[in-house]
Amino acid sequence: MHSDKSRAHARRRSRFFVPGVAAGTALGVLATVGLTLASPTLAAAAPVAASAIVSVAAPGATAGTLRDIRTDAQSTLLAARTAANQAEAVEADIAASGLDVGVPDTTIDTSALEESIDRLSDLELAPILLVPTLTADAEQVSDKVSARTADLRERLDAAKAQKAAEEAAAAAAAAAAEAQRQAEAAAAALAAANTPEGAKATARQLAASQYGWGDGQFSCLQSLWNKESGWNYQAYNAGSGATGIPQSLPGNKMASAGADWQTNAATQIRWGLDYIARAYGTPCAAWGHSQATNWY
Repeated sequence: MHSDKSRAHARRRSRFFVPGVAAGTALGVLATVGLTLASPTLAAAAPVAASAIVSVAAPGATAGTLRDIRTDAQSTLLAARTAANQAEAVEADIAASGLDVGVPDTTIDTSALEESIDRLSDLELAPILLVPTLTADAEQVSDKVSARTADLRERLDAAKAQKAAEEAAAAAAAAAAEAQRQAEAAAAALAAANTPEGAKATARQLAASQYGWGDGQFSCLQSLWNKESGWNYQAYNAGSGATGIPQSLPGNKMASAGADWQTNAATQIRWGLDYIARAYGTPCAAWGHSQATNWY
């Protein structure tokens, strides 16, 4: 009698459990077939849905399992939105740069990604059995968009680097050309100042601007240095060693006015005017002394 009751109880448990598993399996098959008919992309992810369905339908399924499914979906949704934003950003950056990135088409097709985002955005409304499939679908299209975005971003960065290098080379060439122009201008100015007439013009300007000596004083200065050197910056007295326009003795005294005293008439003139101001006060006083003693 006891044995019969046990067998009857076992049959009742079997009738309760097996239909439950069978129902879960059938539901999984039904959902999988439905996904296959709905979308080729979803069809590719259908085994994931079937696995999740069996897992959820199994007697050991817990609230933690369901929570993990939704957490994974939320993470995928965040990644998908990031991929969409990055795709939009790189398209905008390329357009704004106006650079040739090496490909004729710089657009990124995000239509499938946007659809996946829309589906995952309503997680609370989506059947839990479909969530793994929607997640897998979103991951697939997100990866595709991200790869395209990365390629275009790399191309844009390379184009920017090339443009920067070209601009730097152009700037360096322009700077070199300007330096050459300035050097040539300085050389031409020096050559002009080193002529007797150029030296006189320099002396007139410095005498007026730095010492307040007008034409009367300049007339005396002109006579003085006509006598001393003929306004020749290369003048040299072999007997005394007097050098340059002011006939500095020795010549290297003029280094106090500039290191280029041997080649620049303006440097010699600056030294000569300072010497006259300190020793005689004015060019006319120096000229008077020179007339009286034959030196100054």
